[in-house]
Amino acid sequence: MTPFPLPLTEIFGHWGSYVVYALIGIAFGYVLEISGFGNSKKLAAQFYFKDMTVLKVMFGAIIVAMVLIFSAAAIGLLDYNLLWVNPTYLWPGIVGGLIMGFGFIIGGFCPGTSLVSVATGKIDGLFFVLGVFFGIFMFGETVQYFEDFWYSSFMGRYTLPQLFDLPVGVVVLGVVLMALFMFFMAEKFEAKYGDMDPNDAPKWRYFAAAGIAMFGVVLIVIGQPTVADRWARVQEERQAQLDEGAVQIHPAEMLDKLHDRKLRVQMIDVRNEADYNLFHILDAQRADIEELETMAPALIEQPANTLFVVMSNDEAAATEAWKVLVAESVPNVYILEGGVNNWIDTYAAEEFKLACEVCSENDELRYDFTAALGAQYLASEPNPHDFEIEYVPKVKMELKRAPSSGGCG
Repeated sequence: MTPFPLPLTEIFGHWGSYVVYALIGIAFGYVLEISGFGNSKKLAAQFYFKDMTVLKVMFGAIIVAMVLIFSAAAIGLLDYNLLWVNPTYLWPGIVGGLIMGFGFIIGGFCPGTSLVSVATGKIDGLFFVLGVFFGIFMFGETVQYFEDFWYSSFMGRYTLPQLFDLPVGVVVLGVVLMALFMFFMAEKFEAKYGDMDPNDAPKWRYFAAAGIAMFGVVLIVIGQPTVADRWARVQEERQAQLDEGAVQIHPAEMLDKLHDRKLRVQMIDVRNEADYNLFHILDAQRADIEELETMAPALIEQPANTLFVVMSNDEAAATEAWKVLVAESVPNVYILEGGVNNWIDTYAAEEFKLACEVCSENDELRYDFTAALGAQYLASEPNPHDFEIEYVPKVKMELKRAPSSGGCG
């Protein structure tokens, strides 16, 4: 079973996927409108604690979506790694949030609600949208003057479980409880400043609050899938590829791909630091297998034409690394056939002294080096025109399912 999110373009085609996006947008706008979010007076009232509908609706949507996402991920219905998570630029984000907050207070809209207002024919919404477009234009014309700040304090795909170093379930429950406390306080403020009676609100909200809190408790118990869990879900299909040799690419194929201008090749060398320092292929990035799980989100966000090749001295460690990356949904991952030993066999066997013929069985380096020159050997960057080697091509680039951008309403 293919976990969500589904590849809509593959299922419905290019234009069909746009129909789906349009329907989602219309539904979202409809929900905002029936919630009263097309009315600037209602939106601005929250800043005077008279009507906290905005906080209730938006924060309610956030915690419901959060609980459903991580519940679906826990039972294998959703691949969380394939969801777009906005990268964190801490200080630009704080400044941008303050600017947007002031705009919200002054204009009574955020960008999404202003579009809803325009759709229902409100003049103030139209002027706000025009202001948004003017702001976008001015940003584009002036960003060059503060570009360093704009790209500063980059933290990547950084989430609360990482920040607090806590299990996902604990963080989910904490956010839910915080939201419920805010809802409680919102009703108190509405009663004091807005002359609203909490007793007029539907009683089922208490059952909803208890239910969503219980979901948080359940998430603590069942947890999120581990790498082993993820691998188990794809093992039948992927192990067959390993056994058939479909993902082990010959050194000559990798060299050709390195010189293919249509591709970006990212090589991941999972050998120990000592072997890597002795000899490695030019531009290969060293990483411990234990680091790959945390690296996976950044790898997924690479351009769709990125080919990932993992390598070790032979294939044992590289195979384990391949399993981790495949389990974490990194696309287009291959193994260097025979590892670095085979690379040297192919391009530089006569340059180095053979240390042993059988140590590759233990994924050890089979050659001796007079100095730890890393990628400074000629064999680290062979010229493909100097070799005529036949091989069976294995690389088949797949359409990357993960989104490459996102936004907010």
